[in-house]
Amino acid sequence: MGTGRRTGRRDQEATNVPEASTAAANAPRSLAEALRARDDVALAALLHARPDLLNPVPGDVTQLATRAGTRASVVRALDRLDRFALQTAEALAVAPDPCPYPVLESLLTGAGGEDEAARATLPRALGTLRDQALVWGDDERLRLVRTARELLAPSPQRPSPTGLGPTVAEATAGMSPTRIQEIVAAAGLPATHDPVSAVTALTSLFTDPERMSALLDEAPAEAHQVLGRLVWGPPYGEVTPNPTPPVRWLRDRGLLLPASPRTVVLPREVALHLRGGLAHRQTAPLAPPVGVHREHRPQLVDANAAGQALAALATVEELVKSWEHAGPPVLRAGGLAVRDLKRTAAALDTTEQATAFWMELGYAAGLLASDGEVDERYAPTPSFDDWCELPPAERWSVLAAAWLPATRTCGLVGEQDAKGRTLSALGPDLDRSAAPEVRRRVLDLIAELPEGGAPEPEAVLERLAWERPVRGTSDLRARLAHWALHEAEVLGVTGRGAISAFGRALLEHRDPAPLLAPLLPEPVDHVLLQADLTAVAPGPLRRPLADVLAVLADVESKGGATVYRFTPGSVRRALDSGHAASDLHAFLTEHSRTPVPQPLAYLIDDVARRHGHLRVGAASSYVRCDDDAMLGEILADKRSAGLGLRRLAPTVLAAQAEPAALLDGLRAMGYAPAAESRTGDVVVARADAHRAPARSAPVPVPDGPPMPDATLLGAAVRAIRAGDLAATAVRKEPAAASPSAGVPGELPRTSAAETLATVQAAALTGSAVWIGYVNADGAASQRVIAPVRVEGGFVTGYDHTADEVRTYALHRITGVAELAEDHL
Repeated sequence: MGTGRRTGRRDQEATNVPEASTAAANAPRSLAEALRARDDVALAALLHARPDLLNPVPGDVTQLATRAGTRASVVRALDRLDRFALQTAEALAVAPDPCPYPVLESLLTGAGGEDEAARATLPRALGTLRDQALVWGDDERLRLVRTARELLAPSPQRPSPTGLGPTVAEATAGMSPTRIQEIVAAAGLPATHDPVSAVTALTSLFTDPERMSALLDEAPAEAHQVLGRLVWGPPYGEVTPNPTPPVRWLRDRGLLLPASPRTVVLPREVALHLRGGLAHRQTAPLAPPVGVHREHRPQLVDANAAGQALAALATVEELVKSWEHAGPPVLRAGGLAVRDLKRTAAALDTTEQATAFWMELGYAAGLLASDGEVDERYAPTPSFDDWCELPPAERWSVLAAAWLPATRTCGLVGEQDAKGRTLSALGPDLDRSAAPEVRRRVLDLIAELPEGGAPEPEAVLERLAWERPVRGTSDLRARLAHWALHEAEVLGVTGRGAISAFGRALLEHRDPAPLLAPLLPEPVDHVLLQADLTAVAPGPLRRPLADVLAVLADVESKGGATVYRFTPGSVRRALDSGHAASDLHAFLTEHSRTPVPQPLAYLIDDVARRHGHLRVGAASSYVRCDDDAMLGEILADKRSAGLGLRRLAPTVLAAQAEPAALLDGLRAMGYAPAAESRTGDVVVARADAHRAPARSAPVPVPDGPPMPDATLLGAAVRAIRAGDLAATAVRKEPAAASPSAGVPGELPRTSAAETLATVQAAALTGSAVWIGYVNADGAASQRVIAPVRVEGGFVTGYDHTADEVRTYALHRITGVAELAEDHL
């Protein structure tokens, strides 16, 4: 596997044996020693890259190294590597341990070193692994941490991502010595005296390119076909009890070794020879580029995105307002029923998936929530009223600021969880902690392009797959990226696939409202009435006009201009809400740029003339009308049979139905009754808007521990250095007659009398001592202190490990030892 050095620096080191020997003697012998040799900046960089190591802060470098080698922490670190850094770690997992740099280079570039890009990028990838404490040692003795090797090395239960199998030594473990000698003899090697030397001889044969080529030249053509099927993995194949001659030829010479009674495996050394020394069929040293696929004028991008933003505001407002009187019920397990999702989607005239997005967006912004009542329903929150009063650009900023860090993933709605339960909108189990990171990375990649440049979506997905390759079967990150691209477009963060100016401001933590406001149309205070009983709003309406018109007419179509249609039902709805016919005429005259059409005036007058002509009250209920002929007409109508009507007086009918049911029944018959109070006044049927209690927006689920800031990193590094100082402090040898001060790395143990005497003597002489201390929580630590006062059962002194004056209870000190001369 090409072990020659390819740089002048390494050639010089190879010929300088004394210097190489000195470097080997000074090389770190463990991960803890490698970490201890780092400066504070490098140690802080490790803690920043792997924040899980800070919970809790390690007591010293040894604890830090131990925690960095735990399975959970290593898995998390491997999952955050880019593709080439991960391929480098996978190559180290199948390389000798320790591995010289040239051997690792040959595994990634081939025995001839043909892959120039991989050779040039390898130092960067290796530096990433070193920075994250996944690899330690110098270039002569590279070591992958044991847990990472166990995770990435091949095994029958978990094949290696490289497609390589076990080594000859691993595959022959447990094989009988006689069988090993038979393989050695068949391969043309001299017999040995023990199995170990036989395996060594066989390994030497398989790693010698010339002898291996000569051996394979003797193989039948069918044998090469068998090897070709196994060489790039998986390396395991099934055989029958009586294998074919080509398989038997390979098995007899150890080119295939038995893995089970019916399975053979291709040894790693053989596969590497057939691959030309490559650990991977194809390396990916360079990140796939994300270029401009389509280019638009920045003004066009901003205009398109602003239109999407305006539509998003209208959709969210319409959705939340539709729930302020009778919102959908909350399922027992949480979330929205499928039928309610479909009903809301039909009302919004959009798809169910898009409706789920708008619901989740309103929920993330704190505009809607469950009301917490016994008959729990979804309703707007008080924050919705405050949001509606904001200017449109600021309202969009609220939505965008809630969307960007949200972990709730609406794309999962309708799918099933691990237990086979359907995931519902606004329900539990929709949080995916990786969503904010993927969403921001997608937008950052688009923002790196020139203004107006839109990338190919597939290029973005390929780049994300390189930056965070999937070490399994989950495609969640790719789906999150696809959803992020779509959501950014419909929300208006991007326009025609390119980042908008106000979207860029959002990513840069600037207020996007000043950039968006000039792009949005000014609200208008008028409509255009037409003779076909419609009104056209040439833009977004001012709030008082929009509120009244929403009651007086029904929305017929949306777009750049909204079309409203007047119907008898909509006019009656306005009259029921307390408006008189004269008020409606005055309102339309004031806010219409065109004359009020005669058909619309007639419609209002006709509905108003019949509205309230009948009066419904509680008897159970009754109908009162000055026109006794109309009451007779109602009694004679067969459709009134279910209302239980009977005449009490020429102008009064009694009914068995409740007033609300009586009102609905008479309206279904074509009449326009009005409700009457106990005093005989018309009841204004305006429903009070229901509001859920004030509740904060859902908190995003973090993807692991929070990212530490500079202050926390600095404090953690000081604490680790302090603990390391105490753990590695050079102590004086204890007197033969006194108890042992403890072995290195453990807390010192001395009697209470000796502890008191030692700290008192140190206080008198001004010297420092090494103590073991257990705090009130039971946490043990080692400290180096210089006592200045000992009284009342406490010792006060300067703590060198904490770099401050502290007081310690004597009864919590496990032991004390004097430090060697001039140690501090």
